[in-house]
Formats: sequence, structure tokens, C-alpha cells
Amino acid sequence: MINGILAAEELIASRVAHTFRTYPKQITAAIAALLLSAGGGAFAVASLGPDAADLPVRQVFEAVKPLSFAEQVEALDTHSFTLFRNETTRSSDTAEALLRRLGIADPAAAAFVRGNPEARTALLSRPGRTVSAEATQENTLQKLSARWIPDSDGGFKRLVVEKKGNGFIARTESDALTPGTRLASGVVRTSLFAATDDAGIPDSVASQLADVFSGDVDFRSLRKGDRFAVVYETFDADGQSLRSGRVLSAEFESNGKLHQALWFQEPGQKGGYYRPNGDSLRRAYLSSPVEFTRVSSGFAMRLHPILNSWRQHHGIDFAAPTGTPVRAVGDGTVEFAGTQSGYGNIVIVKHRNNQETAYAHLSRVDVKTGQSISQSQTLGAVGSTGWATGPHLHFEFRVNGEYHDPSTIAQQEGGVPITAAARPAFERLALATRTELSAAFSVVQASAD
Repeated sequence: MINGILAAEELIASRVAHTFRTYPKQITAAIAALLLSAGGGAFAVASLGPDAADLPVRQVFEAVKPLSFAEQVEALDTHSFTLFRNETTRSSDTAEALLRRLGIADPAAAAFVRGNPEARTALLSRPGRTVSAEATQENTLQKLSARWIPDSDGGFKRLVVEKKGNGFIARTESDALTPGTRLASGVVRTSLFAATDDAGIPDSVASQLADVFSGDVDFRSLRKGDRFAVVYETFDADGQSLRSGRVLSAEFESNGKLHQALWFQEPGQKGGYYRPNGDSLRRAYLSSPVEFTRVSSGFAMRLHPILNSWRQHHGIDFAAPTGTPVRAVGDGTVEFAGTQSGYGNIVIVKHRNNQETAYAHLSRVDVKTGQSISQSQTLGAVGSTGWATGPHLHFEFRVNGEYHDPSTIAQQEGGVPITAAARPAFERLALATRTELSAAFSVVQASAD
């Protein structure tokens, strides 16, 4: 009898341990909620009742008959759990591969995804889409949802695959994105973009951060221990972020010097980034026409890779894969868009004060001669046309027809100061911004210590 009870207890313990390993988040959440509610109730009773030391104490002895082994196993089996898992689609996904990463072993569900046109189109060969699944404790599919932003702006699409009777049904819904903000921070160990990756900050936000402080911080020579904090827009679908937006405020501490910026837009005016004292951070030109790249050849004498002779390199080469977007570094007008000898496909933009920028070896051109363009607007894509030995962007900066080092263009001022009428609103925003970023920096400091 005793051996039977011990065996039953071991089996129950094994089942409970397996349940905890399989459903840790659900059980942890349930226990936390129970403790919180119980703690609140205990506090309420203790605060109103007498001192526990004054209460009488009485011992009670009662024989307890344990449930039979069969009854205990049945009790465990009657409790069902729903598993929730998230994944991101990959270009190589099959129906089986995607469901396997979601922890689902359900041939019928895989067959439905593979055979249903709506599900197949939304999930397979569509990398980067967020997918969530609800499964039974036997790892069969109950419900699957995929979310993505279509080409048109303003909302998102949601595919829902749901268990219905002995089969599945699929439907596609349209819904609105929910705007929000996120505060993030990090410490530089090797480079800015490595630090933002570690902090889970999207590449588009990291690029904006570099642009905002391009006139104050040399991001090519950051020091280990430099730190930053940033607040940026997010656009969410069912609680999951699908897209990031504009950087709203940021701080960057480099070489012991603190730099701050916040986005502010006066009514009827073009918005921009400002220091807390109201000075504009906007530069006439961005520091780079290509995001997330490196300089492969600078403005200096070099051995020409094709002509095999030493010549002055009149621009800067940015190494980047074919198809990488190329953006205008400043406002201006397209002076030329087409093909020129060794430059291949090239766009030349006329700016203020007889200044020009040129973007060469493009794989495609997205603008036309005479077109007005604004800073950050896409002009084309990186390629290897003309005299190019591999995909890269050749970028030039000219003043009155003479070549100048493009690395100096980000130093030119280009912003408009805050007006007296807008100053009170700006001061309120600056105060709130300092509080947010200070909190983020405290988190960074605590993690570093």
C-alpha cells in the first residue's frame, strides 16, 4: 500500500514538473496573480483585525485519506492549458517549418496552411511577418494570427487561421495601427549600431540617432562606455510593434560630453530637432547618403582600381549591397539624372550657395531632372554601373564646380530658431523630455554598474 502511494506521488510530481517546464509563463502568471490578490487580501484583514499574538491557539488533528492514484491522474488530465507562442516568418518557410518553430505538431494544420490560398499567400515566402499561435497542451493548433503592414499606409492586415469543428477556417481582416512610444537605452562597446542591436532598437531609429547628432558626435571614433538614450514612435498591432517612426528625443554621452535633442514642430512650420536651449540641430546636409554602411575609399590620392594609376579620388565611396537606397543629403533640385561615362547611372543635385552633390554607379534612378527634392528623399539605389569593380556608391560634393571633401558637409548649419511665440510650449516639452531621458540613463548606469 505504502509503495503504491509513493509511486503515485512520484508520478504526480513528475507530471507537475513536466507541466511547469511546458507552461512556465502561464503558471508563473497565475501564481503571481494569486499571490498579488492574496497579498492584498491579507493586508486588508491584518490592517483591520486584532494582533495575531493575542488570538487563541488550538491544535486540530484529523486523518486525511489521499485520493487514489487513478483519481489523481484524472484530476491532472481534466485541466487543459492553452499555449501562446510568437515567431517571425522566414523566406525559406514551409508550412511544416513555421509550425515547428511555433512548437506545433499538427499535420492537419500544416496541410491547411499549405493548401489554403489566403494562408499560403500570407505566411509562405513572406519574411519578417509576425505570427502568434494558440495551441493545446498536445501541441495541436487552435488559432494562428499573422500581422503585416501592406504597401498602402494607414493600417495593417491580420490573417486568422482558426480551428472549427474537425477542420480549419481562414479569414483576412483590416485594422488600424495603434501609435505609441518606446524608451530605450544602451552602452557602446564596439560601434553605435552594435549597441542599438543589443538594446533591441530598430535600424531605422539607429540611423536617425546618427543623423540627429551627426554635427556633434564623430560616430567613426566612439569610445567604449559612451552611452545613449532615445524615445521614439512605434506603431503596434495587437500589442506587437510592426513599425517604428520618428525619434522624439535623444541623449548621447560621448567622451564625457552630453548631447541632447528633441523633436519640436511649431504650428504651420516644418518640424526639426533642437537642443534643450532652443538651438536648432538641423544641418544643411546629412553626414551620409547611405544608411548602415562603411567608407571604402576616402577623399584622397589612391591607385585607381581600373586605370591602375595614382589619381586624386574626388569623392567618398560607400560600400553597400546592390539595391541599398540612396538618399539626398540635403534639399535641392535635380540638375541631372541619367548616365555619364565612368559614373554610370548618376544623379546630381543642386543645393544652395552653388553647392552640388553627386551620387554615382546607381543600379536605378528614382528622380527626374528638374525635380525638387528634400533631405532624406530616395534618389535611387546602390549599384555597380560605369567604372565600378563592385557595388558601392560614389559620392561627391562640389562648390562652384570645385571638388571638396564630402565628410565636411554635415558641419553646415541649416535650421530655424524657435520663435518667441512657441517658446513656452517648447520649454514645457524640453522639461518633460529631460525627465524621460534621465530615467533611461539611470537604467543604463545601473546595468553598467
